[in-house]
Amino acid sequence: MYLISVEGGDGSGKGEAARILAELLSEFPFPEVISTHEPRRHSELGKLALSSVKLGDKTPLEEAGLFAADRLDHSHTYIRPHLAEGSVVISDRNIHSSLIYQGIVGDLGLEQVAKMNAAAMIPDLVLWIDCDPEKAMKRIKSGTLRMTSQKQEYFETQEIQTAIRQGFHDLLANPASVPAPFNQCCVVGPILNEGGLDELKRNLRAELRRFFNRKPTPLNVDRDLVDRNLLSRLVQDVKRQTRLPGAPQERTAIHLDWLSGKSPAAWMSEAEESWPEESAKDHDVPASPLAHSCWSILGTLSLMVGSSEVPRLHAALGPIRMVTQRHTQRLVKWLLIEHWIHKQQSHIPFSDAQLFKLRDERIGFSRLTLALWPLRAAIASWRRANPERDWIHALGDILQRDEGKELPNSMKKNIRDINQRLHILTSGHQGCPIPETADELIVWWSIEPPNHSSS
Repeated sequence: MYLISVEGGDGSGKGEAARILAELLSEFPFPEVISTHEPRRHSELGKLALSSVKLGDKTPLEEAGLFAADRLDHSHTYIRPHLAEGSVVISDRNIHSSLIYQGIVGDLGLEQVAKMNAAAMIPDLVLWIDCDPEKAMKRIKSGTLRMTSQKQEYFETQEIQTAIRQGFHDLLANPASVPAPFNQCCVVGPILNEGGLDELKRNLRAELRRFFNRKPTPLNVDRDLVDRNLLSRLVQDVKRQTRLPGAPQERTAIHLDWLSGKSPAAWMSEAEESWPEESAKDHDVPASPLAHSCWSILGTLSLMVGSSEVPRLHAALGPIRMVTQRHTQRLVKWLLIEHWIHKQQSHIPFSDAQLFKLRDERIGFSRLTLALWPLRAAIASWRRANPERDWIHALGDILQRDEGKELPNSMKKNIRDINQRLHILTSGHQGCPIPETADELIVWWSIEPPNHSSS
């Protein structure tokens, strides 16, 4: 979902920072942490780019063209597919290196280099690692950075490294100077790397937490598409469950009637009425079931196969439904107290992990949160503005539009996203079609399905 690039001069410790980042990111609920680098040493285009800086026989324009060709191929054949699956990709060097090395040091110009790379992926987060050029050159000459080749790259001189360092300071300290589309990156730094690894690790951990706490919109992929891809995986896991012949089907399966004959509005009302607000405040958890963490944890639990424990649940949240592991633990503990989930016996010898499972009577509301996720903020805002109004009116009020006017494009997208989510989850009513339009969504929201049992 996010592309994180690590930038800096040669010998600054980018590779070490990238390795530490991969370790730190394993603490977050991404499906996978992918480490890569530019230019690529295993691709023909990357080899040509590397050869150009080792031989120094190309013009800045030719050199920039080789790096851009490798970056575009890397972006669309490798990086973007991983981002769409919800993974985080760490790239040791990316576009900003080209802007500095060819655009500034090579005097090609920032605009020219940016245009050549305009179709490439845009780093969501740029971590700028800085180091004194004299210390950097000592690292380079020590041989630890030249394990695969003894041939020095033409820019590995203290004079050029000093110019490169100044270029990074001039460019990254002033994001407004970066040409479009790469002016959208979140740039962090300089992160000085002249001390120990523990200090570098502390700084990187702090910057990652600060970035993820903002829940930024990814620059290269649609966030709802990412979450739908992850939901599809959970649904496939449920469908692959096997049962002994004749065994009853579990209620936690992705059954067709997960709304259990109630309208979504009725489920929202029931959840709100049964949410013990004072107890929630006493235990430092959200006082309303409309909070992001409640929808995230309950919704994910509604699709978990069998019993779960906190680490497994946390890993299944993914980057869109991300909640810290500490908050996940606290909310799960409270949900056990308030009987929204119940304990399960562990059959693993000597295991101390506490297993739990969502109660059957909470599946309707919990799975509904996954279906309505694109409108969570709008629903929460509606409730704050209408504390006494019946839930049956909520979606009609939210999707209301003046006569002759269309819904805003952002709301149209939310409706399309909900439709796609329901194609994954089903409409919740057996035999009920999936709503396609705003009007159909309002009907689905407010009206209970017809009772076919007496016909």
